[in-house]
Amino acid sequence: MSKVSQEMKGETVVEKRTFTNKVSIRANLMNVIFKMLIIILAAAVLSVMASAEDKQTRNVTSKIEPLPQDLEIQLALSALPAHLRDNATVYILNPDKGFEVGRKGRDGFYTFVVRTDEAAFRGSWPFTAYRDDILVPISFDKAGTGAQMRVMFDVAEMQAKGIPPGELKRIISDRYKTGHYKAPERVGISYMLSPILRTYENPDQSDHVGTINLPHVMYYAPNVTNEDVGGKPMSMLPQVIIPGPHGYIIQPLGVSERAAINKEYEEMMARLCNIKEVWCLPKEKGKY
Repeated sequence: MSKVSQEMKGETVVEKRTFTNKVSIRANLMNVIFKMLIIILAAAVLSVMASAEDKQTRNVTSKIEPLPQDLEIQLALSALPAHLRDNATVYILNPDKGFEVGRKGRDGFYTFVVRTDEAAFRGSWPFTAYRDDILVPISFDKAGTGAQMRVMFDVAEMQAKGIPPGELKRIISDRYKTGHYKAPERVGISYMLSPILRTYENPDQSDHVGTINLPHVMYYAPNVTNEDVGGKPMSMLPQVIIPGPHGYIIQPLGVSERAAINKEYEEMMARLCNIKEVWCLPKEKGKY
């Protein structure tokens, strides 16, 4: 073989090796790029999932839109009889913190409007979302502040902190079971004389909500049953509700008293009705 032929053959071998190396390098580079794309796509998917989960959590734990403050104070005071309103302490809801003093009183009565009713934590039905239409104007004397009222304030505070509804139901239910919330230390009274109440109709059974016109008075009755007092459930007669350490005897007002309250608060009810249709009192039966 001539020298020229050997040189040409050598060059061919070099070219083949060079080509092979280039192919190998290109393959490795493509492999790296492919792996990087997989990582980038996986990160993007995880980011979207996290964003969706975060958005869902925010929606579930969204804070309640507060009432106009003058309307909230008027609604809270409507829970009390006229002779107690001027000197009662009024709490207003701060969606970011819970209940705060809106007006300091001195007669030993405390009144406010519950927007997430502790009735939601009764029954076995799942509590999956906070409602924005609950209205429970309620007042307590000093005996109730460390008992039933404490529960309602804890609920508002934990909701403001962003605790999801299902978890909050578990916490409150566990606190009841373990005796964290004590019964009132003496006989006392809770006035609920407002012309409107929107809450759970039968929370032991379901999450169905209704709007009713039922001004009433409640007396603390720890561990008293309807059998003890001859109470008649679902009537206008005295009856025990929530039997147990935090039970009440409830006494609805009569027709004439209820009519007088409705007349007194016509303007307030019109304002509420303009805000939400479900806050309009039905014309006849007293509930939706």
